[in-house]
Amino acid sequence: MAAERFSVSIDGRDLELSNLDKLMYPAAGFTKGEVIDYYTRLAPVLLPHLEGRPLTRIRYPNGVDGAFFFEKNKPGGTPDWVRTERLPVPGSTKSRETIDFVVVDDLPTLVWVANIASLELHTPQWKVGRNPDLMVVDLDPGAPAGLTECCGVAVLMRDRLAADGVDAYPKTSGKKGMQLCCPIAGEQDSEEVSRYAKKVAEELAAMVPKSITAKMAKNLRPGKIFIDWSQNAAAKTTVTPYSLRAQQSPTASTPLTWEEVEAFGTGEAQARQFTAQEVLERVEEYGDLLEDLLTPGPRLP
Repeated sequence: MAAERFSVSIDGRDLELSNLDKLMYPAAGFTKGEVIDYYTRLAPVLLPHLEGRPLTRIRYPNGVDGAFFFEKNKPGGTPDWVRTERLPVPGSTKSRETIDFVVVDDLPTLVWVANIASLELHTPQWKVGRNPDLMVVDLDPGAPAGLTECCGVAVLMRDRLAADGVDAYPKTSGKKGMQLCCPIAGEQDSEEVSRYAKKVAEELAAMVPKSITAKMAKNLRPGKIFIDWSQNAAAKTTVTPYSLRAQQSPTASTPLTWEEVEAFGTGEAQARQFTAQEVLERVEEYGDLLEDLLTPGPRLP
């Protein structure tokens, strides 16, 4: 049977949507049409975090129970109005290989990306042609530690960064951990940002060695929170705020308030990931809790 296709016009751009009834999250009954609706409704708060950043997509053509693939290069059939940027592959030391990255600056491109089953959206800490304007600290729990323990470490990290005049803004990963996002001046390269993040991570690991590690070796992680400072390398990407994640239910990377993080960390409230519907409701209530990331922060010491 031929795929159902619908022609739509969005902000003057013509595109075709297809298979809107296909289940992307079968266990939750969440369809591709609902994925597109989610990203469309979130566009006012999501697009500013995507703008100018080369996008890595994780595509699930047959939903989260099917095969998936990472995609950096623009796919065949990319509309000519989609912004692309030809860039050297970050971190490539042996060649000048380039990739035509998609950059999502507008709603038509966001809808097109969602329609090709790009459930997860990942971006670097830098914009095209610029130094990093974000520092990201990834908090990855090693079982039996979980999000509750991540939140406790997040508060320690927040306070340590504040001592250097660096503000941190929390969000869940949408899977098991969380990230702290810090706006910075954009005057230092990725290596400098990574060095600073590593220094702070190692300080906290030395303070609380039974609960925190800054080392990448997986055998050191059980029961601890790994502070992954390496997310600031030029070649790395981090899940974009509000991006869906490929779980059994449609969870998303969700901005949090510090009051929530403190309550989760102390056990006053149940630490958990949030679903797409909950994220939409939270944006209705709070707006973009990560709006301050869009304004340059300080130069790192």
